[in-house]
Amino acid sequence: MIAQNTKASKSNARGLWRRFIKARGITYIVIALIAAIWVFPFFWMLMGSLKDQSEILAIPPTVFPKHVIFSNFTKWFYELHFGNYFMNSLIVAIFTVLGNMVFCSMVGYALAKIDFAGKKILFGAVMVTLMVPTVATFVPMFVIISNLRLVNTYFALILPFLTQPIGVFLMRQFISGIPDALMEAARVDGAGEIRIFWKIILPQCGPPLATLSILTFLSSWNNFLWPLVASQTDNMYTLPVALSLYSTGQNATNYSLLLAGAVLVIAPILLLFVFLQRYFIQGVAMTGIK
Repeated sequence: MIAQNTKASKSNARGLWRRFIKARGITYIVIALIAAIWVFPFFWMLMGSLKDQSEILAIPPTVFPKHVIFSNFTKWFYELHFGNYFMNSLIVAIFTVLGNMVFCSMVGYALAKIDFAGKKILFGAVMVTLMVPTVATFVPMFVIISNLRLVNTYFALILPFLTQPIGVFLMRQFISGIPDALMEAARVDGAGEIRIFWKIILPQCGPPLATLSILTFLSSWNNFLWPLVASQTDNMYTLPVALSLYSTGQNATNYSLLLAGAVLVIAPILLLFVFLQRYFIQGVAMTGIK
């Protein structure tokens, strides 16, 4: 009896495995392979940050370090003033995110729910600017910042990016789906547009605001060209600029130091996405971004 039950359980297990392979097994295997391909460069970067220069350049290369070292990280903290560059990047990113959350929401609300002359033209202009490369605006932006005598200041790093077209589009798409009846009821009670925006619209914009904050933080944190142009002294450098300048010696690039710096730069972004990924996915799904 026990033997029959054992055979039956084995046959059932084989049947379940066959159905799994036919249904979703191949899909899961393909997804796992793609995920491994995407994750491997980050894993290689982490392992490389724990090696010395000679081991990184060794042939054949090794994945895991033979001798784990942390001197690459300590050099960033104690010799290259990582804390100063980190604070610069953090200040710029936080104020840029807050500015986009407020101003993009305001513009999105106006384009979605308020009727005024030239509304369609203004929205068309916003969509056109999405197709303009950021590099193409560097020269006029630098001329304006220079004329305002803001070069090598936090204002030069923050002001040009306080309101971005992708944020306006994102917020406008979401706010368009909020029922007009809520705003009409508030107007009947005597609420003005500013109060309607702060009390009714903004509290419902959690998912798109989380999405916007992640996208803006990522863009600001990884921004390299503009901080390189707008910063004139090393005390105003952000992390990507410092990473590119101080990982290169007189004769060759210090790859172990470069990889350690890359780990330090990427870590805050990964943590931010881990905590806000649920809202990020909801925001993308609810605003119709493809």
